[in-house]
Amino acid sequence: MALRVDDISINTIIGKGSSITGNLHINGFVRLDGDIDGNLETDGNVIIGDNARIKGDVKAKSVIISGIVVGNIIAQDTIKILSDAAVLGDVISKKVQIDDKATFNGKLISIKDDDQFQKESAHYLQSKAIKEKVVLS
Repeated sequence: MALRVDDISINTIIGKGSSITGNLHINGFVRLDGDIDGNLETDGNVIIGDNARIKGDVKAKSVIISGIVVGNIIAQDTIKILSDAAVLGDVISKKVQIDDKATFNGKLISIKDDDQFQKESAHYLQSKAIKEKVVLS
């Protein structure tokens, strides 16, 4: 039987000064204050702190960003880009909040309807995979 993950407790913390190269698949709530050069995927929530930097895609239930993300972000529920944050990549979520002084450069897809959100997310990921395949060829 799998452990049930709650949305309140932080399961994983990547501290300030830490650096990870490679893709991460984490179960539960993640707090990032270090650097990741790779993709981050979780079934829980993600907080990307002031000093955090991610060069890769983020996929989670919800994401709060106050650091830097160079990559695409897909969140089932919400994405909040706080005033000191920088996001250079596409953002897909049911609900998106971008503070006044935040930096955002990319496409934004925000769809409230769950079925439509799933359809558009799948379409986006498929077109992204096709583009990457063409570039690698």
